[in-house]
Amino acid sequence: MSAQRQTTGGKQDVQKTERQKGLHLVELIVVLVILAILAALLVPALTGYIDKANNQAIISKTRSLVMAAQTLESEAYGKAKKNADGTVTYEHPKPADVGTLAEVTDGSIDVTYTSGKVTKLVYIDGTGRKCTFENNEYKAEKNTSAVNASGATSGNLTSGS
Repeated sequence: MSAQRQTTGGKQDVQKTERQKGLHLVELIVVLVILAILAALLVPALTGYIDKANNQAIISKTRSLVMAAQTLESEAYGKAKKNADGTVTYEHPKPADVGTLAEVTDGSIDVTYTSGKVTKLVYIDGTGRKCTFENNEYKAEKNTSAVNASGATSGNLTSGS
């Protein structure tokens, strides 16, 4: 083998090694296709992780709101006085006070109290995600209704002509 290389003058061997130094267009396209396939497989997985993180974030905020609402409700219930007939009358905490104590400033809440205890709390954050606390369980979901930042509008999406 080495004898044949010497007899050809070495010119063909030099050209062959120079051509193999660079990447051919076909090889480059194949690499790009492989990278595109990998990216297509990873994007849905990453989207799933983002949704899970958003769900955990709203559940965390809802837990804070439930604890704040329960704290304020217990305080109001403890300060209440019994009426002559044995019933207790007091004012439930305002949603703004609950949000301030929980340090949650966006969205809206709807709280249901029973005998001085938070039995249900629905929190919708500023992005439209919804989390419900009921029966000591938290359920996060995307809200399908529109979120109005300020004011409210109603009407049809099509113009009446």
